[in-house]
Amino acid sequence: MQIYVAGNIVVDETWSIGDLPQKGASIHGVKISQDIGGKGANQAIVIARCGLETKLIAAVGHDSNGQWLREKIAHEPVKLYPTEYYSPHSDSSIILNSSDGDNAIITTTAAADALTVEQMLPFLADVQKGDILLQQGNFSVEKTRLLFMWAKANGMKTVFNPSPVNPDFAQLWPLVDIAVVNQLEAELLQPAGVSSLVITQGAQGAWLITETERHFCSASPANAVDSTGAGDTFLAVLLASSLLRGVEPDALALQHASQAAAITVSRTGTVNAFPNQQELAALLATRSE
Repeated sequence: MQIYVAGNIVVDETWSIGDLPQKGASIHGVKISQDIGGKGANQAIVIARCGLETKLIAAVGHDSNGQWLREKIAHEPVKLYPTEYYSPHSDSSIILNSSDGDNAIITTTAAADALTVEQMLPFLADVQKGDILLQQGNFSVEKTRLLFMWAKANGMKTVFNPSPVNPDFAQLWPLVDIAVVNQLEAELLQPAGVSSLVITQGAQGAWLITETERHFCSASPANAVDSTGAGDTFLAVLLASSLLRGVEPDALALQHASQAAAITVSRTGTVNAFPNQQELAALLATRSE
């Protein structure tokens, strides 16, 4: 089984600030890290660290940031496609991390927007029935729809994390098998018809809703210092836990995901904050619910 993540990859700059700025405010801050980021890259890296064969289809720009991204991700167990450059500039994010552990993120999408469906499909040419296509909310509704339609027509299982949220994503639920949304996204998009729906509620925990069950998992205790990437860690480990055991998302997958997210929020940065391969192997080896 292979996991295909169609999404984005960006350069994340994390800045430490006292509090999130109000409109028109000028504030002081300290740049504390530069890392790989982007929801597509984040989720692909954590899934790959869990031991699943993972391909990330994401565009980088023909600039120094693009070269830096390729060099950094070469140290991860994920394969990045395409190898060509599709934009003059790579995408980037500015993460404002406040002293209470909250954050705000500003991100660009030029490189992600430049990669068309026609350019992406060759990297899906070797899919097998039962492989996974995972998408986030970084593409247009139409691009997201076309990729999911192609995946379903070729026997793939589809997973959707509609963040950043677009109200029109609500049209896509008939094409989705597994959805992971936060409380706001659930209220806006009203997910319906998916086989497995996970609604995350931050520090409170998460719900798993299927046709036959509803299960709530409390968040694992954590000393939160930076919430960046916690949701991506949660989704990736939820998916990996169920796939490695050959089951649909279940209570144990929620538990594994919560434990992994607690590790991420206890550290600063993005990829540097994610659990490493050894930590994930030990976590996924636990079987108690």
